[in-house]
Amino acid sequence: MSVGVTAEAEEYHSKDFEWETLKQEIENNPSLHYHFLPFPPPPSSSSSSSSSQQQQQTLNDSDAWRKFHNRHSAGKFFKERRYLLKEFPELVSCGESSKLLEVGCGNGSTILPILRGNKDIIVYACDCSSEILERAKEFVETSDVASVKNRFFPFYCDFCTTGFPEWLACNYCRGSRPQKQHDCFSDIEEKNRPQLTYLSRESDSSIAGVDFVTLIFTLSAVPLQGMPRALRDCYSVLKPGGLLFFRDYGLYDMTMLRFEPEQRVGFREYMRSDGTRSYFFSIDVVRNLFVDAGFIEVELEYCCVKSVNRRNGKSMQRVWVHGKFKKPL
Repeated sequence: MSVGVTAEAEEYHSKDFEWETLKQEIENNPSLHYHFLPFPPPPSSSSSSSSSQQQQQTLNDSDAWRKFHNRHSAGKFFKERRYLLKEFPELVSCGESSKLLEVGCGNGSTILPILRGNKDIIVYACDCSSEILERAKEFVETSDVASVKNRFFPFYCDFCTTGFPEWLACNYCRGSRPQKQHDCFSDIEEKNRPQLTYLSRESDSSIAGVDFVTLIFTLSAVPLQGMPRALRDCYSVLKPGGLLFFRDYGLYDMTMLRFEPEQRVGFREYMRSDGTRSYFFSIDVVRNLFVDAGFIEVELEYCCVKSVNRRNGKSMQRVWVHGKFKKPL
């Protein structure tokens, strides 16, 4: 790994300040009190009506992210996440033909450094935007990655609204719930799923699960009530003993504090002007979500990084949550 990549990795996994100190500072600032106010519950309605409203909102969220990707399809909006090789060294040291599922791959900013860092790993990558998948495929194929044709398989999957396709199922999940296999992947009826579009996969045959799943700034874009199902889906495609690598926005991150009161759509949940949403995680929330889904916690901590905006010279306090979780053997 080059000196530049090592420096970048250390920058993104450091503790320039203590999270508890930042918490006290933010919560003692009267101008930011609206971030911590209880969020009023939605008006009471029948369970069927509430379920329908949630499904409609989820569809709206997916549509907003598709439009976002279309606007930023050139790829300049994202930088390659080379620091992930330092964060999760298992992606470099894993055995030959290990399989990874990247959830919400975007333009390939996570995929490329992983494919470069391990010439034997096989990557399956999904997103809710066919356009951005084509762009990711183009970026990977025109890169300097060796033997990419047989190691990169992008496919369409709307993580917010449906579970993963049947061919991703691990053998353990197939064997433990044979009466209705698709329950492992989604609480939404099979007939309501959109037709999956395979961009480079030649066969629908089962791959018997994956060794790793990466959730990198993806779960925060899922409505809070949909996160438990999303994590159960991830659990179901992992082989026993497999690892899920997590990185996402942490509570009191600078971007959270920039949201205005009217942009709050839930407790610690916000919506941008373009319709995309973001949730800001505490350690406790992440722990509860993953443990409830069946995972074993391996690592879980805040990454607190102080960076400087090169254009205006202002210091920015960034907070991310770093996690590593294991599916029991």
